[in-house]
Amino acid sequence: MKPLVIICIFFLSFSLTAQDFTRRDSLQGSLRPERTAFDVQRYDLNITINPQNRTVAGYNDITFNLLEKTSSIQLDLFENMMVDSILHEDKKLTYQRELDAVFIDFPSDLPLNSEHKIRFYYSGNPLVAKRAPWDGGFVWKKDSNGNDFIGVAVQGTGASLWYPVKDHQTDEPDRGASIKVAVPNGLMNVSNGRFLGKEELTNGYTRWDWEVKSPINNYNIVINIADYVHIHDEVNGLDLDYYVLRENEEKARQHFEEVKPMMNCFQEKFGAYPFIEDGFKLVETPYLGMEHQSAVAYGNKYMKGYLGNDMTGTGIGMLFDYITIHETGHEWFGNSITSKDIADMWIHESFTTYSESVFVECQFGYEKAMDYINGQKMMVGNRKPIIGQFGVNFKTGNSDMYYKGALVLNTIRHMLDNDEKWWKLIRNYAETYRHQIIETKDVVDFFTKESGMNLAPIFDQYLNYKNLPELEFRIKNKSLEARWNTDVTNFEMPIEYFFDGKNTKITVSNEWVTIPQANTMEEIQLSLDKMLITVKR
Repeated sequence: MKPLVIICIFFLSFSLTAQDFTRRDSLQGSLRPERTAFDVQRYDLNITINPQNRTVAGYNDITFNLLEKTSSIQLDLFENMMVDSILHEDKKLTYQRELDAVFIDFPSDLPLNSEHKIRFYYSGNPLVAKRAPWDGGFVWKKDSNGNDFIGVAVQGTGASLWYPVKDHQTDEPDRGASIKVAVPNGLMNVSNGRFLGKEELTNGYTRWDWEVKSPINNYNIVINIADYVHIHDEVNGLDLDYYVLRENEEKARQHFEEVKPMMNCFQEKFGAYPFIEDGFKLVETPYLGMEHQSAVAYGNKYMKGYLGNDMTGTGIGMLFDYITIHETGHEWFGNSITSKDIADMWIHESFTTYSESVFVECQFGYEKAMDYINGQKMMVGNRKPIIGQFGVNFKTGNSDMYYKGALVLNTIRHMLDNDEKWWKLIRNYAETYRHQIIETKDVVDFFTKESGMNLAPIFDQYLNYKNLPELEFRIKNKSLEARWNTDVTNFEMPIEYFFDGKNTKITVSNEWVTIPQANTMEEIQLSLDKMLITVKR
């Protein structure tokens, strides 16, 4: 997901206090026995979408393994959608609905370690998004030729908005998914993974079949319906496929040349593209963009920057297409490496926002990358902690997970003061947790071990408290002293400064330390472009 900075900051309005949590939030966000008892192996969607009536109808075959004996499981489907029937071994199952949760009952306990498949028939008019992708729902539009142009984006709101699913980030289908979507003749549906073929039905519809072999986040499973033109390319053996509106074919061919250097950069810094089996696609959408795995949503109107604007104010943001770079970065951070709980979405957004400056550095050099990432400081709010409330859906912390999180990574890079070690660390992180679901502790432990530095207090301060570390100076006995004011204890972080014609580095803690040879603040020049801190003089 990308932040909407020009008009407003996404997530800011969703950073609510505990008393705002509802029963719906808990049902979707928490892990109760009806969820932890089973592990989803595969989804097989087979649906028809009627643009005229704005309906979705069909079924999802859900294959799962039993981790605990149980006679009841929870799946999810928004309450405005109809449950038509649920079958297991060709027999109808009983169920109870509470808000968006569907509690399904089996006649007896399902045996431990057994595999089962249920077919969940459903239908209805899914919610329409007011301003996708910042709120969840379908987008029903027309292209300039009057053809239907349809998309859906549900991150945060939940995939159960439009199909029955175990709607929690801890459980991705281990064996992937198939997405079969019938749409009116003359239109094409593009979903995740590889295209398997199409079948013209007898009712004026054509079904388009897609297959995902990799595990996939629930909110990443997607449909894209339009009069698309397909453009194929490749870079170093990786398939690059673009599905664009017919009217934009020539524009897209030229604009998407940027994808090749981006892929070369990201694969050098983060390791091989995580979904080679499923290929990489950019799909034109009637909304700005979203990191839909192997089918990245693109709606930036073939402009550089963010809808033709540079959010950093440096001018560097106009050197590349923000949506292409940011949303593709999510293929490594968010899609391959996924947070267990939506409260830990910084694991997605901080690293992906940092990937923007990585691309700038690959293409335009270190100095421009530093200018770009420091330009993001003006968008750091420091109003609330980055990490949100666990166990309740859509409580994700606030927008600082983007820019503040990226600047924290830049700070740690310069703490290491060893770029060879830094790039090895970042790549090892992306490769170690490839296709895994993790939490903040995993990130902190990994970075601490690989860096050889105690980074736990650093992450703790930046992620769990709104305040930045404050570097305080004083004069004592005609000497200049410094210390860190922080919410956490045992905080240590080196500072770099220019003194007497030399760059000098010294580690500062919560206790006063003397700055060697310096007597006044005017004698030193701090390297503030390498850190995210405040200074009290």
